[in-house]
Amino acid sequence: MQFISSNFLPISIALFSGAMLFWSFFGNRIRGIREVDSVAALQLINHKNALVLDVREEDEYKAGHVLNSKLIPLGKLKGRISELEKYRDRAIVVVCRSGVRSATACATLGKQGFTQAYNLSGGVNAWQKANLPLEK
Repeated sequence: MQFISSNFLPISIALFSGAMLFWSFFGNRIRGIREVDSVAALQLINHKNALVLDVREEDEYKAGHVLNSKLIPLGKLKGRISELEKYRDRAIVVVCRSGVRSATACATLGKQGFTQAYNLSGGVNAWQKANLPLEK
């Protein structure tokens, strides 16, 4: 018991770090967000006619985006959700720069009843690393 009280701060830091590591691996699964890598996203796009929803800001989108993607910045998604109604029964691959904003967008879509929203793990960065093209 004295060990714990004497080392409370380092133990707390270690526990917090472990919790953060756990959340980074399993957080999206716990939140019900389905993740796909670039290859799986490409298959959804090509074989299931998935919509690619880009939730980055307009300047990021203009710098390079997935071909035929629809831009709705994350901050405007709730207000523009009606634009996605015709895609409710289709797969939607949601992308951002790294996969963080798109995970939030997937959670928002899920709450609105979009059951086929997929987060592109690693975002546009992963798309580029897989040598997949971007349109400018």
